[in-house]
Parts: sequence; structure tokens; C-alpha cells
Amino acid sequence: MKTARLDRPRPIEQWTAQQLGVHAAIHGTDAPDTGGAYVLPRYIEREHDHRLRSHLLNTARSQQAALVLVRGVSCSGKTRTALEAVRICLPRWNLVFPKTAEGLLALLDVGGPAPRTVLWLDEVQNHLRGTAGEEAAAALGGLLEEPGPVLVLGTLWPEYFRGFASTPRPAEVTREDEHRNARALLAQAVLVDVPASFTSESLEDPLVNRDPSLAAAARWSTGGRIVQTLAAGPQLVDHYQQATEPHGPYGHAVITAAMDARRLGHASPLPAALLEAAAPGYLTEQQRADADPDTWFGHALAYARERIKAVAAALEPVATPDGMGPAPGLFRLNDYLDHHARTTRHYALPPASFWTAVRDHADTSDLNAVARQAMSRLRSRIAADLYQRAAAGGDSEALTELARLRERMGDRAGAERFAQQAADAGRTDALCELAHKRESAGDVAGAERMFQRAAEGGDRQALSRLAWQRRRSGDTAGAELVWQRAAEAGHVFALPELGRLREQVGDAAGAVLAWQQVADTGDPSALVALGRLHWAAGDVAGAERMFQQAADAGLLYALRDWGTLRAQAGDVAGAVLVYQRAADAGDPVALRALGARYEAAGDAAGAEQFWRRAADAGFVEALLEMVSRRRAAGDVPGAERYAQRAADAGVPSALRELGQLCWAYGDTAAAERLFQRAAEARDKEALAQLMLLREEGGDAAGAERLARRSADAGDHSLLRELAIHRDVPWNAAGAEPLWQQIADAGDRSALVALGRLRKRAGDTEGAERLWQLAADAGDVEALSELGRQRGQADGMSVVEQVRRFGLEADGSPASPW
Repeated sequence: MKTARLDRPRPIEQWTAQQLGVHAAIHGTDAPDTGGAYVLPRYIEREHDHRLRSHLLNTARSQQAALVLVRGVSCSGKTRTALEAVRICLPRWNLVFPKTAEGLLALLDVGGPAPRTVLWLDEVQNHLRGTAGEEAAAALGGLLEEPGPVLVLGTLWPEYFRGFASTPRPAEVTREDEHRNARALLAQAVLVDVPASFTSESLEDPLVNRDPSLAAAARWSTGGRIVQTLAAGPQLVDHYQQATEPHGPYGHAVITAAMDARRLGHASPLPAALLEAAAPGYLTEQQRADADPDTWFGHALAYARERIKAVAAALEPVATPDGMGPAPGLFRLNDYLDHHARTTRHYALPPASFWTAVRDHADTSDLNAVARQAMSRLRSRIAADLYQRAAAGGDSEALTELARLRERMGDRAGAERFAQQAADAGRTDALCELAHKRESAGDVAGAERMFQRAAEGGDRQALSRLAWQRRRSGDTAGAELVWQRAAEAGHVFALPELGRLREQVGDAAGAVLAWQQVADTGDPSALVALGRLHWAAGDVAGAERMFQQAADAGLLYALRDWGTLRAQAGDVAGAVLVYQRAADAGDPVALRALGARYEAAGDAAGAEQFWRRAADAGFVEALLEMVSRRRAAGDVPGAERYAQRAADAGVPSALRELGQLCWAYGDTAAAERLFQRAAEARDKEALAQLMLLREEGGDAAGAERLARRSADAGDHSLLRELAIHRDVPWNAAGAEPLWQQIADAGDRSALVALGRLRKRAGDTEGAERLWQLAADAGDVEALSELGRQRGQADGMSVVEQVRRFGLEADGSPASPW
């Protein structure tokens, strides 16, 4: 692979706004003609600027590396916000700006940025995608552990943040976690959200009227969205939507193909060949017939590259990675149009020409991403074509996905064939996944065969499952043989399994030998196991020595286990002494066990005194216990004080749970106050409780404001919860606008819910129309509703056929393939 060019830091004052990615602005109707020169308007400070600058000043005063992310939708002013903050807060620092994940890795591989350096990651999603992105995320995590001060400052859209930060759904746990490192990295970030709109107070700033660009944008904008107008966003949308003859319709088709490519996962620059091959499917038959085969695409590209207000074009050139000038035949979709497409084309169906163009012209990494989007829309055959092309390019992940596809279709032989090819290429997860499916279906022999093949490829999980498979079938010797061979092959994880297995079958000497080998590797959990074995053998002193060594190594539960063994042997006094040592070390379970001893002895005052002392010492478990005790005693203020201390210690749920208790007892004022404070401490569930409290208290508008505010920040979960709460036969009118907003954000399940509302109201035609829209976008539940509404055909139901073979590009059920 070509070595990435190493980006060099330079003083912040030597960087221009244009170099750092700030969009050029319109020059304003009253300004002189700039001749296409870069225009940077004056900066209007808003509330989020103060938060960001406070974080930057704290970083400058510390000796730590910090990650700060400026989050907002396209053209909300993220990059300009970040630029103004570093210029004001860190004027004498250096700044380095790697443009790609590979460039970032190259920088981190040579030691990363020096102290007093800003690592600038504009559009940070571009640095976290794919294999290189995961490596970069891991390396950035390491950088944050190094001394500083160093500032990693990034910008990104809310939808990208959710994509990286969300954990895999339960149905996906057997798949490789493709954003594990990125998710861990983002969990350490300080987030500063930039609103899409200016408040009316911000627009009253005198600077607005003094700057021609700002003044023009303020006149032309609605709802305070002046940053978008500054970047010519609305005018660019108008240029796209109101495409005029003779070349406009062809430019419109090319731009739409670019929009679909971006929203469906094509992250790399867009090849002209892909756009040319995809565009015909977006044109009418008459438009295709009227086109000059030799010149239509050139004219279409010229239309798409026309600069609007001398600021922005739908398709922008892409710089040559290591040189000067544009890269030939490659384009980037304008950010504002990208955002526009993601919010207006949720349910649009790309034509067959689009999928074919991607298959024939996209890079391997993009093929996989677009294939996943095809699968999410039930375009299984199309996804298979894309994965086949990626696999032909040497991508083993595509082979794994092909195995899953074949298994879903019922082609077990084909699934095994692709899974084995993936394993031969170093990926055994497909074999393990097939083994799990065989196991769930009762095919024990088939499962063992898959686990065996994966184990032969060195898969740790497969070895574990293979051993447990044999253990469950009664083949203890076979299970032990698997663990023994794994241990001999150097798999350290096998030794604890071998020790546990020998304990279970009564081979104490063999268990001691295995656990001692684990202890020799430095794993303190082996000391606990050895302590249990010493105890069982009557060696009390040896057991205590093992448990204490484990506790000294940081395993709090070791002393607790030791206390439990002593209590079971009737040595209550000895057990209490051990529990006290564990509690003093901060073991919450030991604390609770000690408290229970007071309760069992009927010493309520002693129990209260014990918990109060433990809470005063800062034990979170004790703080939570005191919340419960003070509330039970009717002392709500006292309970609230302990809950606040628990929240300050990192458990904001204590405030929420106390609020729920207050609500249950009818004290809604205290409940609202507690929910509000928990929400301010970033307890998301508390916000939901606050919303429902207001809803049930008759403040429907207040509940809706909370839900919509959360939705405006990109999180529709509160809207969904409120919609479900209102979705009852007597309140359909209250639920429908909420479901509609969720559907407008691209949630297909909301279309299904809207369809049910329409059906309940007697509008079966409207219900079918909504279900069809969701079904065309790949929603199986919508297909089921349509099937129930229309009745099932003979033979295989349409739903079952779609589950197995998917949909064609036009939304019709695919035939077996």
C-alpha cells in the first residue's frame, strides 16, 4: 500500500479558514464583485462558542490530551466555530491537519502531535471509516492517554456520531463490531453542539448589518438558518430541483445519482464513470431518446459543476492526494446537498442502473458499504452482486456476508462454501455464525463440524463453543482434550476453562495445576480459584493467603468470596471480619452483605449508622442505600441530598430513581425537579420520565416540546416513546403528527404505525399507500400488513419469499436466485 504523506504542523496563525475547511460565503448583494475570491464574513458569537472556548482553555491549562467534538448538521457553522475558538484560546499553538485516516495513522505512528498542538480533524467521520479508521481510532485512544497539553478537535454530523457511537443490536452480536474502537473513542469526547439556526437575539447583533454577506443572508433566510444561506445552500437546492432545459434534466440525474451514492454508503470520491452509468435510470424514456450519446454527459457534468453565487457547486473537484490540482474523473458532492438528500430521499428507490454502476465502478470498501444499505432495504440479490464483486477484489468480509445471505435463502451448502472461503482468508466469524444457527436448529453434528473448522482456523470463540458442545453432550474427556490442545497451542484463555472443567469433574489436583499456570501468567482471578481449592482441601491458611493476594491485586470480590466461604462453614464472626475488609476496600456487594447482617440481627439503628458512615466515606453503594432509606422514612430532602451526591459520583440514575419514587407517591413537584436534575446530568431515561410526567400531568405541549427538542438534536427516541404512549384509539390525533415527524426522519417503522392509524380511521387506501412506501424501502412488517390487508396468495407467502430472496430494484418480490 502506498505510504501516506506525513502532514506537518505549523503555527495556527499560518492557517487560513479556507485551508481548514470553512465554506466560502456569498458576497452579498451590496458588496462589490469579488471575482470568485474566497469570502469570509464576520463572526457572530453564540452561546455554544462560550462552552467550546471554556473546554479549550481548560485543555490549555492541563497537562492532558483531550478530544473535543463540535457536532452539528451540514452548514451549521461547525468548522468556523472551531476555527474561531482555537484562534482566540490557543493563539501560540501549532496545528496539524491530516486529510485522511491513512494520513492520521502516519502522524500517530511517528509519535503523534507534540505538546501545545491542535490535531485538526474536520469531518472526523472521514478519519474513522473502514479498517484504517478503526486503526486510527485505536491510535487516537492511545494519544488521549499521553501527557499534553494536546487538543484533538473534530467536527461531525449528528447522524455520523450516532452511527459510530451506537452499540450493535442483539441481532448483530455475532458479526464483527466494525466501529468498536471508534465507539470507545467517541465515549471520551467532550461534545459541543452547534444549533442549525441563529436565535432572534443573535440576529440583532450590529455586526449582522455591517457585513454584506451576513446582511444578505439574514434577509434571504427563514427560521434563522443564515449559515446555510451564506454557503449558498438554498440556492444550490433550487438549482438542483428547478433544472431547466436543455441540459438541466441530465445534470439533475447526475446530481441525484451522486446523492444516492453518498446516502447509501459510497464514502470515497465519486468516479465520473459511476455517475455516467447510473444517470440514465433517473431519466425518462423521452429524455434518454433526446440525448446526444457523445455529449450529454459532458453537458450534465457542466450543469452539476456550475458555481452558484460564485460559492458552491453540486459536484466539487477533489484534490490530488499528494500533489496539486484536481484528481481527474473524481468528484465530491456538496455537503449541503448531501444533507438535503439524506432528509428528503429516505424512501426514494434508486433505479437498477444505480446498483449496476456501483458494482462496476466503486472501490471495494464502498462496495461493502453500499451492499449493507441494499440489504437493509431487502435488495438481497443486488447486495449479493456487490459482495461478489468485492470478494473478487480480495475482500474477506464480503465472503462472510455472502455466507449469511446463502444461509438466509436456505442454501446451506452455499453458505458453508462461502464461510470456508472467508475462513481461508482469515475470517472465521462466518463459520461460527453458521455453527450457532445449526446449534439453534438442533443440528448438533452440523454445529460441531462448523465449530471444528473455525477452531482449526484459530478462532478462540469456536474453541470455546466446541468444548462446551462436547461437555453438554456428555463427552467430558473430549471437552478436556479441546482445552488441553488449545493450551498447548499457546491460547492462554484455554487454561482457565481447563481449570473450571477439572473442578467440575472433581479433579482437584488437575484443577490446581491448570489454575497455577494461569496465576503464573499474572492473572489474579486464578488466585481466587486457587483459594477455593485450598479451602476445599482444608488448607485454611493457604486459602486466606490466595484470597488476600487476589484482593491486593485489585479483585474486590476475592475477599467477599472468602467471607462467603467462611459464613457457609459457620464461622459468622470470621465472615463479618472479612466482609468488613472487603467493604473498607470499596466492594459494594460486601457493603450490602454487612448491612444485611445488622438487619438480620434486628439492629435497625446499627444498620442506619453503618450505611450513613459508609455514605459519608463516599461509597456509591451506600449513597444509593441512604437514598432509599431516607425516602422510606419520609425525608425527601435528605434522600435528594444523597441522590445528588451519587449523581456527582457518576450515577445520575439515583436522581431519576428517586424521582420515580416521588412520582409513585404523588409528589410530582419533587419528581419533576429530580428528573430535571438527572437529565442535566445526561441521564437520558430521566428526560423520558420528565416527558411522561408532563404528559400525564396534562401538560401535553410541554411533553411534546421536550420530545421535539431531543429530535432536533438528532435523537427521535423520545418522540417515539410519546407517540407510542398516545397511540390509543381515543387519541389517534395526538399520535399521528409525532409518527409523521419520525417517518419524515427516515424511520420506516413509523410509516407502518401511520398506516395502522389510517386503517383504524377507515382509510384503507391511505394505509396501503403508507405500507407500500415502507415495504418498497425494505420493511418486512409493512409487507406483512399488506399481506393481511390483501390476503395471501397460494403457495409460499409473499412475506416469506421476500425474507428469503428479497426485493428487486423496483420493489417487486425477487424470484428465487
